[in-house]
Amino acid sequence: MQKHVFTSFVLILFLTQSHAQIKVNHIAVHVSDLEASMAFYDEILKLQEIEEPFKDGLHAWYDIGGGAALHLIESAERPEDLSKVNHLCFSMQDMDTFIESLNSTKYPFESWEGEKGKITNRVDGVQQIYIQDPDGYWLEINDDY
Repeated sequence: MQKHVFTSFVLILFLTQSHAQIKVNHIAVHVSDLEASMAFYDEILKLQEIEEPFKDGLHAWYDIGGGAALHLIESAERPEDLSKVNHLCFSMQDMDTFIESLNSTKYPFESWEGEKGKITNRVDGVQQIYIQDPDGYWLEINDDY
């Protein structure tokens, strides 16, 4: 399943090189408990919830910038293997304040290598940390804003 997602992503990137009209519209993530996931994306990441058309209690949509959205969809199904390699990435203007917020709420974060409470300094100077949402999906937070 993950190889198919990666292959699809590579194909989309290839197509964008020849079709400049393509853009990311949304990313859909299955979650097991919509309320818990909404609390995470509202309170930890401070994403802005946006209107969703279903109104069925199984969907929540968030603005993630650039005209793209994150769609949370409650479902009992989710990938069995949650690797840090497969992750969503959000860039923050003020990473220090975000890390302070995580520390004040005791929300765990780690470096790429898995060191708890540590920041990864990439070779290009970008700082990054990794956190997990309530379903265990990995999110990279970096300062490449």
